[in-house]
Amino acid sequence: MARRGAASRSTGSVTEHRWLRDDERAAWLANSAIMISLPAALDARMQRESELTFFEYIVLSVLSEEPERTMQMSRLAARAAASLSRLSHVVGRLETRGLLARSRIPGAGRATNATLTEAGYQTVVAAAPGHVAAVREYLIDQLEPGDLAALRRIGTAVEAAIDRATAPPGTSGP
Repeated sequence: MARRGAASRSTGSVTEHRWLRDDERAAWLANSAIMISLPAALDARMQRESELTFFEYIVLSVLSEEPERTMQMSRLAARAAASLSRLSHVVGRLETRGLLARSRIPGAGRATNATLTEAGYQTVVAAAPGHVAAVREYLIDQLEPGDLAALRRIGTAVEAAIDRATAPPGTSGP
């Protein structure tokens, strides 16, 4: 973090920044550890136990919960919190492995659906218990009573703030 009390120059005027207080900085650093370490730990464990990356598991899991196990790629990207480019790359790998299939949506221009195959469904079903065990071990079982509700409230608030900040102009968010 930059020095507290430092000023930045903008168009000739001095702008004071709202630096983090010590308690805010400690909370931010603890949360940063979750954002960085937890996905990395889940990814390593998923690869070791089920030969899927954490992101591949998320993609398969989202599709497994959809009617007909099918979703438009742009919606899937939004649900998986990924760019279309990243999703397309991963979907290509999963398609090569026979875990999902892509198909054009008739009359919808370049719109494409991703459909979970039976092999993909069996793969995600087999991986789910290990994923849940890891989530419990690394996060859920580490919480004190009341933390779960607070964690959900915090996650919901942060997601809403990000949605507002990244929504296209003139919309109210995704």
